[in-house]
Amino acid sequence: MASKRSVAVLFEGDFYENEIFYYQHRFAEEGIELHFLTRLWGQASLVFKGHEHHIPMTCSESFEGRDPAEFDAIIVPAGMVSDRLRYTEKVDEPAPAVVFLERAFANPAVVKGILCHGMWLAAPIPQVVRGRKAVVHNNLIGDARNMGIEYQDRDLVWDGDLVTARTGGHCHLLARAIIDRINGVG
Repeated sequence: MASKRSVAVLFEGDFYENEIFYYQHRFAEEGIELHFLTRLWGQASLVFKGHEHHIPMTCSESFEGRDPAEFDAIIVPAGMVSDRLRYTEKVDEPAPAVVFLERAFANPAVVKGILCHGMWLAAPIPQVVRGRKAVVHNNLIGDARNMGIEYQDRDLVWDGDLVTARTGGHCHLLARAIIDRINGVG
């Protein structure tokens, strides 16, 4: 685990701006380093636009070749980010972001935070969430149950090293839970 406290947010286009901007400020308040990780496709950086206001954000860190243990927590955010990260050129192989998430789930010391539609990123690897308690956006309840998740009708759900929140509007609950866990509270 990293000596400096750090959180990684998996990132792509069509992100929910309010959630991402909240994380930028909230984790900084706690002295927690925040990293936005994406698939750079051989580029030094990429610019992604948000969903609501199309605000551009530059991302220059890749999750490819990274060890999830570099971070105290990995967040899969709300919105269409996870759907975009599921893209793979080789349909018989999981997308690189899915591989990274699977490696994160293999390490119980890394907190996994999944918000809203973020559970889509775990759909190709349902074994990592099967039998676990979680909440997802109401539109994904059927998907969650098909993945073997024990759906909980609450805004925030903890199950071991997995914390889930219902919508992007619940990012403050997810961030608070992750901060508390990183700080050894609860």
